[in-house]
This record gives sequence, C-alpha cells and structure tokens, in this order.
Amino acid sequence: MGIALGGVALWAVSGHGGELAGASTELTHLDAGWLLLAIVVEVLSLVAFARMDQRLLRGGGVRAGLGRFTAISFAAGAIASSLPAGPLVASAFGYRQFRRLGASEALAAWTLLATLVFSALGLALFATAGVVIAAPQGSAFDLIGVTVAVLAVAIAGAAVVYQRRGLARLLRWTLRISHRLTGHPRRPEDNVVSLFASNVSHVRLTTRDLLSALAYSVANWALDCGCLMFAYLAVGAGVPWRGLLLAYGAGQLAANLPITPGGLGVVEGSLVIALVAFGGGQVSTVAAVLLYRVISFWGYLPVGWLVWAGLTWNNRRSDRLLALAGEACVDQAPNEPLDQSSQVSE
Repeated sequence: MGIALGGVALWAVSGHGGELAGASTELTHLDAGWLLLAIVVEVLSLVAFARMDQRLLRGGGVRAGLGRFTAISFAAGAIASSLPAGPLVASAFGYRQFRRLGASEALAAWTLLATLVFSALGLALFATAGVVIAAPQGSAFDLIGVTVAVLAVAIAGAAVVYQRRGLARLLRWTLRISHRLTGHPRRPEDNVVSLFASNVSHVRLTTRDLLSALAYSVANWALDCGCLMFAYLAVGAGVPWRGLLLAYGAGQLAANLPITPGGLGVVEGSLVIALVAFGGGQVSTVAAVLLYRVISFWGYLPVGWLVWAGLTWNNRRSDRLLALAGEACVDQAPNEPLDQSSQVSE
C-alpha cells in the first residue's frame, strides 16, 4: 500500500513541476527570524502536549518533571510518525515510560486513553473555530457536518474518560459483548476489570484539571498552526488568514486517518489545496507548506529518535544499577545482619 501511495504521489507531483521549481526557489531565500520563530513554536507545541500528559498523570498521584514528559513526547511522536503501525508502537512505548514514572497499569492505560481523547477534542474545537470563521463567507468546503460529528464524538469520549466509573462499565459491557460473539475472554467479569476500575477510581481529576488538560491540548494544536503561519512569513508570502484555521484543521483531521505514517502526503496535499482555495499564492503556499512539514515532520524525526535513544540508554542504565544494588543486598544479608533498630526502621 505504501509503494502504491508513493507511486500516486509521484504521478501527482510530476504534473506540477513548475510549482515545485518555484517553491524550491523561494525556499532558498528564507527570512531567518521568521524561520527561528517557526521552530520555537513547534517545540513549544510539543511541550504543551507533554504538559497535558503531566497534568493527567498528576491526577493519579504520579509526579515527574516536565523535561521527562517532554522527552517522552518527542520520542513517542517520532515512533508514531515513522514506523509501521506507529501509533500502536508509540502507545506501548508511552505505557512503559508511564509505568517507570510510578503509574499503575490501570493508570498508565487510562492516561494514554485520556491523552488521545483530549487531543482529539482539542483538534475538534480548533477545526470548529475554523469552520465558524469561514462559514459566513461560504467557504467551509462542506466540512460543517464532519467537524460537528467529530466534535460530538470527542466530547462524548471526554465525558466517558472523565467519569471513570462509566469507563469501567463500558469496559465490562465490551467484554460481555466480546464473550458472547467470540467466547473470549472466557469470564467476562474478569478480575482485571475490577482491578482497573478500582485503580482508576482513585484518580482525582477535578474540573480544573479537566480544563487545564483541554487548554494544553488546544495550545498544542494552536502552536503547531503557528508554525505554519510563520512558515508563510519565512518565505515572504502573505498568510491567507480567513482560511488558515479551517485548512489546518481539515489537514490535521485527514492526517489522523491511518493512510500513511505521520500523514505523509495527506497533510501536504490537503493544506495546499485548501489554502490556495482561500487565496494563498500557489507557489508560495507550496513553499510554506513544505517548510512547515520540514520543521514539524522531517526535522522532528531525527531529534525524536535521538531522544528515544537517550531515554532507552538511561532506562537500561537504571535497570543495571538497580540489579547491582539488589545483588549487593542479597550478598550482604547473611554476613552483616541488621541490628534490631535498623530492622524496625526498615
């Protein structure tokens, strides 16, 4: 499928050599100041995403520095954007990292689900704002129904995640249906469900936490959109303001379809088509979108994989140190028994 999509992309690009040649010329005359701002806001968008994870895990009593969460976000994003079934692999990576931070199995799984739901809700709100701005001008590209549907589903998902008992009931209902249709699991009322419900019920997610997580999600998308805006300015082109939010929201909604890793080709094509339709210059829009993707996708991948390598090395080093400490305690115990006061303190 990837080879076929690549062939389609090459066929489509072959008919637009003039635009690509003009875009490559504009990319050789970039404004360094705007380019630096584009890079800065893209990094800040990832920090906002990490802050959302930090806030959600804090509701379960897990506390860690923002730097660690930012590193996890960088690494997970690189995995999701470059590997087959990347989002699933990234979720497994994030789960293991949350467990290392002290989260229980249920809390780590719930945080991953909550992150997905709040991220989708933030994007839906952002896309809705774009539709509201563009609709009075008759330029919503028939996206009103799609955007409202996505928003409704995201709100429903957020409500289920927020009401942890409801989430446990939904899980039990899903297991029962699976048991009736497939015979698995053999016992639908498994202890795993009860354990999950018990652990998740201890999460103290207040309304303030809920709004904070949602605000960080919206900030993540807004800052990423800001990178696209600064990319326009970096190539010396005017920004098509009235269609920027709608085009960006539509592009990101399309990118979440499981077609290509990181929405490769899907994001570029949808953004260029929508932005040109809203008055953006064809050549300058191609240049701006390419620059935006270089910063937010191609330039991001090596950084994310380097962060992944650093986290992996650090985790293995910590595991070795813990293993050595455990062996030392076992060797010392028979020869140097602790006195009574030490045993009490232990």
